[in-house]
Amino acid sequence: MTLKKITYRISVLMFLLGLTAQSQQDPQYTQYMFNMSVINPAYATDDPNTINLGGFYRAQWVGSEGGPTTGTFFAHTPIANRLEGGISVVHDQIGDVVKETNAYVDVAYIIPMSEHTKLSFGIKAGATFFSTNFNGFVYSDPELDPAFQSNLSETFPNIGAGAFYFGEKFYAGLSVPNILRSEHLKNASGIITSGAEEIHFFLTGGYVFQLNDNLKLKPTFMTKAVSGAPMSLDLTTNVLINEMVEFGVGYRFDDSVSGLINFRITKSLRFGYAYDYTLSNLGKFNSGSHEVMLLFDISKFGVGYDKSPRFF
Repeated sequence: MTLKKITYRISVLMFLLGLTAQSQQDPQYTQYMFNMSVINPAYATDDPNTINLGGFYRAQWVGSEGGPTTGTFFAHTPIANRLEGGISVVHDQIGDVVKETNAYVDVAYIIPMSEHTKLSFGIKAGATFFSTNFNGFVYSDPELDPAFQSNLSETFPNIGAGAFYFGEKFYAGLSVPNILRSEHLKNASGIITSGAEEIHFFLTGGYVFQLNDNLKLKPTFMTKAVSGAPMSLDLTTNVLINEMVEFGVGYRFDDSVSGLINFRITKSLRFGYAYDYTLSNLGKFNSGSHEVMLLFDISKFGVGYDKSPRFF
C-alpha cells in the first residue's frame, strides 16, 4: 500500500472510528481570527452600516490521497438595535468518502458594558448533513470492517452558544458551536459500531498594539478542547502595515507552524493566504496545508466603515 493510500485511510479512520476515541473532529482554521462568526455565534461587529461576508477554503495535508478539504461561507450584520444576525455554511470532506455540511443561522444580543466595551451573547441553530460513500474504497485488511461497508446519508439538528467581549483594541470569546451529540454510526445487523460527534469548546482572544501611526502588532490565540483528546492551542502574531498589508506567523502546539499574509485589495475587500508545515508524524505523508480567505464588506447606506473586532 502506498504512503498516499495509508494517509487516506488514516484520514477516514480519524473522522469515523476516531469519533469513538474522542478525537477532535471540527474543522480547523489557521486564519481563525478572521473566522469568528463560524466559531462563535456571539461574534458581533455592532456596526449598523455594514454587511460582513467571508469565504474560506482549506486543503489539509496536500499530497496525501484524500486529504481533508474544508469550504466555509458566512455573512452577518446588525438586524435591530443591539441585535445581530448571520448565517454560516461549512462543508468538510475527506476524498470522495466522507462528506459533512453544517448550515446555521446565528443571533447575537449586544450589551454595552462601558463607553468602549461591549458583551454579546449568541445562539446558533441549524443542521448537519452527513454522508459516506465506500464504493471503490481500497481496504488493506483481509477481513472487512463493518463500519466501512455501509453508505450513510443522515441529517442531524444542532444548536450552539457563545459569549463575546470586545472593545476597540481587544476581543475575547468562549463558545460551543455544536451542543448536541450526534451519532454518526449505530447498531446494525447485530454488530455494534459507534461514532459520535463530541462537544467542542473554543476559547479565543486577541489584542491590537498600536506601535506607531502605520504599524500595529496583533497577537491572538485559539484554544480548542474536546473530551478525551489533547487540548489544541494556536498562537499567532500578525503585523499590520498602513492598514493595507498584514503578515504573521503561527504555531499550533505539537502539530504545525504557519505563515500568514493578507492584503486589502480595496476599501471593502481583503484577500488572505496561510500555509501550515506539519510537525507531527503525519508530515512524512504530506507537503503541508494551504488556506485562502476572502473578506468582503458591503456598506448598507454608502457611508464609511467603523472599526470592527474582526480587524480593528
